[in-house]
Amino acid sequence: MRVSFVSGRVLETALGHSWVTQRRTGRQAWEWKRAEKLEAGDHVPLPLTASRFGREGEESKPQSYTKVTPVVAADVRDAAAVVGAMHELVTRVAVPRLFAADVEAMRTANERFAAAVRAGDVESALRADDQLHDVLVRVSGNRAAAATAARYTPLIRRLERRRFSEGGNCRSAGLHDRLLDACAAGDVDEAVRVTQEIWRGLAELADSD
Repeated sequence: MRVSFVSGRVLETALGHSWVTQRRTGRQAWEWKRAEKLEAGDHVPLPLTASRFGREGEESKPQSYTKVTPVVAADVRDAAAVVGAMHELVTRVAVPRLFAADVEAMRTANERFAAAVRAGDVESALRADDQLHDVLVRVSGNRAAAATAARYTPLIRRLERRRFSEGGNCRSAGLHDRLLDACAAGDVDEAVRVTQEIWRGLAELADSD
């Protein structure tokens, strides 16, 4: 499940994971709650989230906390648009800089991705998809784009899981093939067009969610 915080950060967590939260009534003490029992407005000590997210946009005062907040569909759609824009940017910069070894690394990742989708292994598909796109992020050298994409990607994980669980109906491996062909040919415009198609499709899932 996803736990969203007032800072805008979202954490993927197991249903059985235990969190420390501040009691809402009675003595102002802390108590343990399982992830599925968290509610909007629950207070979580800041150090527990800072260790995962860093302190950007958070208060750093002693005994400060952040709040659990509902995930809004519009926020997910906006996150998909932001992540897509970052990947378009790094693709445009990276493609002229790619070496044959980089493209081969992407092909290998896509082979693992396609195999995972066919096997219904969504978590392995997610890892392979990240590895494929991370090649372009790394080669671009744009740390700001990388950080922005990393910040908002957790918001769209549910959409990716939904897409990658489609098995034979999942179009992602085919889109990856087209992206790889464009990268191998050094065709920046085509690579950007395919990247736009990849992330536009994910944003459309948010609209139908």
